[in-house]
Amino acid sequence: MIKACLKICLCLSLLSANLTHAADTEVMETFADEMVAKHGFNRAQLLNWLAQAKVLNTVLKLTAPSTNKKGKPRAWYLYRKNFVTQTHINAGVEFWQEHAATLQRAERTYGVPASIILAILGVETIYGRQMGNFRTMDTLVTLGFYHPTRSEYFRTELEHFLLLARDAGIDPFKIRGSYAGAMGMSQFMPSSYRQFAVDFDGDGKINLWTNADDAIGSVANYFRQYGWQPGKTIIVPTEVRAEMAETLANLDIKPEHSIQELRGMGVLYSGNEPDEILSSVVELEFETGMTYWLAFQNFYVITRYNHSKRYAMSVYELARKISESYAQNN
Repeated sequence: MIKACLKICLCLSLLSANLTHAADTEVMETFADEMVAKHGFNRAQLLNWLAQAKVLNTVLKLTAPSTNKKGKPRAWYLYRKNFVTQTHINAGVEFWQEHAATLQRAERTYGVPASIILAILGVETIYGRQMGNFRTMDTLVTLGFYHPTRSEYFRTELEHFLLLARDAGIDPFKIRGSYAGAMGMSQFMPSSYRQFAVDFDGDGKINLWTNADDAIGSVANYFRQYGWQPGKTIIVPTEVRAEMAETLANLDIKPEHSIQELRGMGVLYSGNEPDEILSSVVELEFETGMTYWLAFQNFYVITRYNHSKRYAMSVYELARKISESYAQNN
């Protein structure tokens, strides 16, 4: 009887969502069964939570790919305007001044420059000012059961989110974040939160929403775990042979070819990086046209935070400008 009632609740909740996207109650029930078998959740409570969650059309629209009229991603110089602003730079300098000791300790502990940590926190939330106000439970249920192409990924994130809430003793409906399910100053997805977040101030708990020390240490730990190389070059400009530009730009972002090999493929680099260093080629559109760059391991690591070359370049640029401004003011 209880199981039948819960199934009716789920069906009513799906009907009330008034969506054109189809959701299968059996998929939700299977998810609940797996959570019971793998993690010992109470099935009735879990199905009740799924029924309570609001399905948000806005979330599905916001997670759709952003393209221009030609069906291509926005040019980098347009993308950049959202993140490399005077507001971001000024806020980064102020945050650095306020948390200089913690940033220095994070750099010493993890080998990640303070400016890069700051740029991530700046691009993601402007240092906690814009962390998102969507209920994460609603967001992940929407994406986990209604997203047209990535529902399996978001169901995994929902699994991690429920474990995170249970471990922390928090009502899952009390947690808020971005329209994609990212949380806190650092905008960690639940799986990243559970894997990389650290108690950097040693108070016995991890809090990425209001504890700047934990946010700083967690971002630095994330980068180290993905292979950040302390003191190494991130990215440098180059030229390429015009007839090879498209081929080079389509190489994998992971550095897999030495500079010497890339020269043989059409890269015209004459800088100081050693020939044997592994690199990839990044194509970015500026106001003046296409530009080409050699991107190294540390640039690749930035793309592990967000799998976008435009994002990684925005982080690099913001870090550079924050560092310059901080040096001038201190």
